[in-house]
Amino acid sequence: MTDSVYKIEEIVGSSPKGQDAAIENAIERATRTLRNLRWFEVVESRGHIEDGKIGHYQVRLKVAFTLD
Repeated sequence: MTDSVYKIEEIVGSSPKGQDAAIENAIERATRTLRNLRWFEVVESRGHIEDGKIGHYQVRLKVAFTLD
């Protein structure tokens, strides 16, 4: 294993389909801006309620990428 240095950013993904979809949306979008993504950590999970039902899920993530 080589030595690495990581930068960590926090992002929030959302989806009406569930937590997994919210995570995937966040990671997919982050890859358009951030290079060398290596791992993520779910920090918080919450949702929005509409008319007594789950409207959408929100997941706050820490994503890490290696520095060039």
